[in-house]
Order: sequence, then structure tokens, then C-alpha cells
Amino acid sequence: MIAVVGMPGSGKSEFVNIAISYGYRFISMGDIVREETVKRGYSLEESGKVAQMLRDKEGLDAIAILTLDRINETQDGKFIIEGIRGLKEIERFRKELDFFLVGIHTSPRLRFERLKNRERADDPKNIEDFYNRDLRELSWGLGEALALSDVIIDNNGTLEDYRANINRVIKKYEL
Repeated sequence: MIAVVGMPGSGKSEFVNIAISYGYRFISMGDIVREETVKRGYSLEESGKVAQMLRDKEGLDAIAILTLDRINETQDGKFIIEGIRGLKEIERFRKELDFFLVGIHTSPRLRFERLKNRERADDPKNIEDFYNRDLRELSWGLGEALALSDVIIDNNGTLEDYRANINRVIKKYEL
């Protein structure tokens, strides 16, 4: 199993798309949070608030536990998990699964531009929202999670270079 970690807008989705072409089944921790948000009667714009509520109530590995439940429902195939946000999630996954952690690094300037252009309901609308979201996610341990990656891919260059690096990592580590 592969898990991919990076700040919002870093390019995790591109990594996922390429991994899928290698036969991986995709599980998005963000999608799981968005499902929980709707299930609890909140708007999608409040998914960050719901993620924080889950972590406050159930622990910093709450979303990892929901993700493991999803994996256990399907049980077949190799998986790529996107959206790890902290050390406790990594610890939970390492306890339950054999996985390889890939970190994606992209500058804040590039990430903000990508998020502005993506136009997802829970994306920041301005630079202040962007920084507040980064601080919230860093408070969950995302920086530590990135630091514990088995490999880090730089995504500050061209899309072609990034795609080539993704393919190299997947092939090199026979993921």
C-alpha cells in the first residue's frame, strides 16, 4: 500500500492518478471527512471544522480509523491512501498495514494558486483563509508526517518533470 502526504494543493491528486494507472485502488481521507460532514448535517465548507471535531472527540487518528474501516470493507487489491494529516495517522496505519509513505513538497505560492483555480467548495477563498487552513493542518501534525516520508518528491517544476518523478518512485520501490 502507498500513502501520500502533502499540504493542500501540493499535487497529491496527480500522484494518485498515476498510481491508479498502476492498478492501485484509491481511498481519499478527505472524501471520508466530506462524507462525515454531510452525514452530520454540515455544509461541505465546514469539512475542516468536522475534521477537527472528529479528532477532538475520537483522537488524532480518528480519520485513519475510518479509512481502515473502508479498506477492510473491500479487502482486495493494493491501495493508495491520500490525505494523511499527522503522525498519529501514520502510527495507526503502520500498526495495521504495510505501507510506503510518499511526501509531496510544493511551495506555498504554487499551492495557493492551484487551490484558487481548483474551486472545490472547501478550498480557501483568499490568502488569509489559505494560511489559516495550513496552520490548522500543521496543528494536526502534517509537518511531522511529511518529515517521516519514506521518499519526498519535489513538485515545484513542470508537470512533466513531476509526472516523471512519480513514475520513477513507483517503479523504483516496486509499489
